[in-house]
Amino acid sequence: MLKVIFKIILIVLIVVIVVGGGYFAYLMLSYSRIEDNLALTASGEAEKQTVAKGQTYTIVTQNIGFGAYSQDFTFFMDGGKESWGRSEEEVTRNVNEAALTAKGYDPDFILFQEVDFDSTRSYHIDQSKLIADQFTKYDYTTAVNYHSAFLMYPITKPHGSSNSEIMTLSKYEITGGVRRSLPISTGISKFLDLDRCYSKSRVAVAGGKELVLYNVHLSAYGGSDEIRAGQMTMLFNDMKEEYDNGNYCVCGGDFNHDFTGTSTQDLNPGTGATDFGWAQPFPADLLPSCITRCTNYATLEPTCRNCDVPYVEGNFTIIVDGFLVTENVTCVSVENVNKKFVYSDHNPVKMQFRLN
Repeated sequence: MLKVIFKIILIVLIVVIVVGGGYFAYLMLSYSRIEDNLALTASGEAEKQTVAKGQTYTIVTQNIGFGAYSQDFTFFMDGGKESWGRSEEEVTRNVNEAALTAKGYDPDFILFQEVDFDSTRSYHIDQSKLIADQFTKYDYTTAVNYHSAFLMYPITKPHGSSNSEIMTLSKYEITGGVRRSLPISTGISKFLDLDRCYSKSRVAVAGGKELVLYNVHLSAYGGSDEIRAGQMTMLFNDMKEEYDNGNYCVCGGDFNHDFTGTSTQDLNPGTGATDFGWAQPFPADLLPSCITRCTNYATLEPTCRNCDVPYVEGNFTIIVDGFLVTENVTCVSVENVNKKFVYSDHNPVKMQFRLN
């Protein structure tokens, strides 16, 4: 009898080792990074060609959270429970709500992050198409920044395979674009982090030079101090180089850092700087003198919630989304629009700017 039990246990162990080893091999063999300096081709039907100096323009950034994050949604990587959007209908509704909200500001430019396509977690909905359908007279570029193999966790409802991108839209013709690969973790956490990148989309300025729109979604999960500094330094150096060449730079998106450096404490009195490990202060000391953060808010409002629990007033919130500009661009106004996280775990940020 003992021999039979021992054999059963041994067989089970062998099966677990073989299956586990095979799955790990699958993850390793299927992992790859997208090449750096990948050219992006603009789509769309923008009717305007050039922007002008001295005119005020409106730009919006919004992380749409792949359409999953209704107000009561919790995410397993934040300490919550869920790994998929609740339903195909709810994901579609959330994406459309994000697009319509941005459209309501009549923006000249929009930067979206976490726009899924062909992903298990979002029912294989082509979210960039949903968005493009709302902005028929805009050009747009997309850059993939997440393409994972089938993730078997959580066991009860695996996250599955994912494909996601950042999307930049413009009322003005986008004359060119490029995807820049950022440094990321090389350890096991790389399977949970994104294939981090930023995109650059170029718009001609009347009289010469270019407006360069940067769309970013920087590391949170698996990011070390070295990786975070490396990503920021690469981005800042790129913007400075464009500025030195006489171009105008506007950078927006999800920085996954406490954007003001103090919003953790300002919005959550009594919260320590290290209570939420991913919310590291923005490294303002790394900014070149020609680049500034747009933080001239009329009122301080959050742009992101922690998704370990359903959102209610008083939960932990923070500012991680925003804009940077080079000194030849004036930030006329900036507003974190508090939508109470009804369709995403991020609120939109609206900024008005002028080329000097």
